[in-house]
Amino acid sequence: MAETHVLFVEDDDVIREATQLALERDGFVVTAAPDGLTGLERFRADRPDIALLDVMVPGLDGVSLCRRIRDESTVPVIMLSARADSIDVVLGLEAGADDYVTKPFDGAVLVARIRAVLRRFGHASGAGGGAARGPAEAPGAREGGGPVLRFGDLEVDPEGMEVRRAGAQVALTPTEMRLLLEFSAAPGTVLSRDRLLERVWDYGWGGDTRVVDVHVQRLRGKIGQDRIETVRGFGYKLRG
Repeated sequence: MAETHVLFVEDDDVIREATQLALERDGFVVTAAPDGLTGLERFRADRPDIALLDVMVPGLDGVSLCRRIRDESTVPVIMLSARADSIDVVLGLEAGADDYVTKPFDGAVLVARIRAVLRRFGHASGAGGGAARGPAEAPGAREGGGPVLRFGDLEVDPEGMEVRRAGAQVALTPTEMRLLLEFSAAPGTVLSRDRLLERVWDYGWGGDTRVVDVHVQRLRGKIGQDRIETVRGFGYKLRG
């Protein structure tokens, strides 16, 4: 199995060096950067499998760096924040991050979260920076595969991992795609935030539902605000 390459952007020398050593002991290849601009340069040069970005880094802060990475790639991003109740968490998720970890963190917890993200990404969108897919096939049943699912003007191809809205291809991050697949597998069924955390984020122990809420909002912006309905007090459902 190919080694997993991690980009780690952190300005605190002690945290950066200790975390790099801990990740390397667990078999990861780590490129560490002390600021956002250096991190962006290393990202473009090395095309890592996953990026760990501290929110408060100099030069180019972690949220802005996440946006720059997301403009170029679907590689998974985990934000690191010292303030769990801060707006920084939501800003990082809105910028395109897939998850976040609160500082100070236990090394084993960080490794577990990294591996959970890589599992749901299939470790396929990392090296190479999540290159774009080729042209989508025509709507309908795919040759040798399952049918394309249709919800109004929305078409979801679960096997081709492609989405179209009114005939135009929709670019989703892998996390957004997994979220949409959960909804499209059970249209009209209310899915709780806890279930989505477990199925999409691999959180068997629960987690911060802000991760779900922000990703649902991002997904709505791409497939239509009315396509996913909020069922207050219960969760969300996809309208058929």
